Amino acid sequence: MTEMNLVQAINGTLRSEMQANPDVIVLGEDVGKVGGVFRVTQGLIDEFGADRVIDTPLAEGGIIGTAIGMALYGMRPVPEIQFADFIFPAFDQIVSEAAKFRYRSGGEYTVPMTIRAPVGGGIRGGHYHSQSPEALFIHTAGLKVVCPSNPYDARGLLRSAIRDNDPVLFFEPKRVYRAVKMDVPEDDYAIPLGEAKVVTEGKDVTVIAWGAMLFEAMAAAQEASAQGVQAEVIDLRTLWPVDIDTITESVEKTGRVVIVHEAPKACGFGAELLSLITERSFLSLEAPPLRVTGWDTPFPYTLENEYLPLQHRITPAILDTARY
Repeated sequence: MTEMNLVQAINGTLRSEMQANPDVIVLGEDVGKVGGVFRVTQGLIDEFGADRVIDTPLAEGGIIGTAIGMALYGMRPVPEIQFADFIFPAFDQIVSEAAKFRYRSGGEYTVPMTIRAPVGGGIRGGHYHSQSPEALFIHTAGLKVVCPSNPYDARGLLRSAIRDNDPVLFFEPKRVYRAVKMDVPEDDYAIPLGEAKVVTEGKDVTVIAWGAMLFEAMAAAQEASAQGVQAEVIDLRTLWPVDIDTITESVEKTGRVVIVHEAPKACGFGAELLSLITERSFLSLEAPPLRVTGWDTPFPYTLENEYLPLQHRITPAILDTARY
């Protein structure tokens, strides 16, 4: 066991996967000599050289297009988008090409590519460095979407993503890059994509979160516990394919649900989760489901803490739902 933060866990996993498989390639803006804007890829170029850790131009469409070509020829590229907000110039390559190759080729071609991107607020990055675009990619058939909350999960999920034969969006909550540390095994463990985790058990209300918001949800659950409400907190880990079985099992036990995410409420992933829950567990619900989310506005710079669904907004939702 070694104590790691999220940056160290991701860096170490990239290194071990590159050591194990020469087809694993890292590419992106400043990923080589600089080591990435958050230093997540620091040191990789020294070990693997500029042929496998490639500094690219500032052209996200070109980065992803190049990675798709690599993947189709049998490599396993791991392109980095410097901030998830910059992924939109590559949107067409991801949703029109990478997501559809398996289908359009009748399974003859796959795109084993893992797109890494820091997501979310909490670092005063303003509206161009704080967005959470996961719902746009979940909406697209053929893509898998992952968002770990901690170093242990990040290491296991990234290993599974790199080894997966389909394109994976691997969103990293930059707010907790260095804020969360924990003991992480150095062995070759992997966490299967599509498995959620119950991190806090409770009987009164189910709270679903992912990424940095998991810790806000856990803090709110602890505060609610002091007022006699026991919340069961689920970390989705993989957003798509979503582990609906774990969710419905919890909701059918508690009869109540609160969903927390940073992205705006309108058409956010929380809406799809509520649809899945009501389709499967409608008769178990004893209160209207609630969403605690970002607002339907651009992400603000000066009012960041008013935008984010932090503990002070989640706790009342848990209490109101439990006491409905």
